[in-house]
Amino acid sequence: MTGNLEKPPNERASPAGDILVRAVLPSDAEEVTALLNLPGYRAGTLRPPYQSVAEVRRRMEAPSPDALNLVVTLDGKIVANGGLNRFTGRRQHAASIGMGVHDDFVGRGFGTRLLAAMIEAADDWLDIRRLELTVYTDNRVAIGLYRRFGFEEEGLLRSFGFRAGEYVDAYAMGRLRV
Repeated sequence: MTGNLEKPPNERASPAGDILVRAVLPSDAEEVTALLNLPGYRAGTLRPPYQSVAEVRRRMEAPSPDALNLVVTLDGKIVANGGLNRFTGRRQHAASIGMGVHDDFVGRGFGTRLLAAMIEAADDWLDIRRLELTVYTDNRVAIGLYRRFGFEEEGLLRSFGFRAGEYVDAYAMGRLRV
């Protein structure tokens, strides 16, 4: 999860309106691109700035067959997105996840809804036993969310990514369904 790294969830208002978790559509490319280019969202990812709509559309139109890509909408506006990518071969029991929330909507439950939907799909439909993710060590909001869903820190990845002119550490986190 990405977004506002400073504001704790309890300092934001709860969502109101029509909320929907659904599969991403090719027609979502412009809105998803705008989301990916938000400074807070991008700060929690490995994405470079200035993603183009064409580049995002290309990835959306040719997803991996082992991927589940979702968005969360509030009154029709995309406020979060995430993906689950299943591994193959001897790791087909595992998948990696990544997600992010719009800078203006962090701490309002959208990440919770998105993560719950991805975990439900993994546990109840895809028979995935292990979920993995990486999260920057300074992203307290995301780390708290992941812990609430049973993820545990499995390792510290030193100088994991280059962000805002410096190298930052990340946690490798995992969740096992037994």
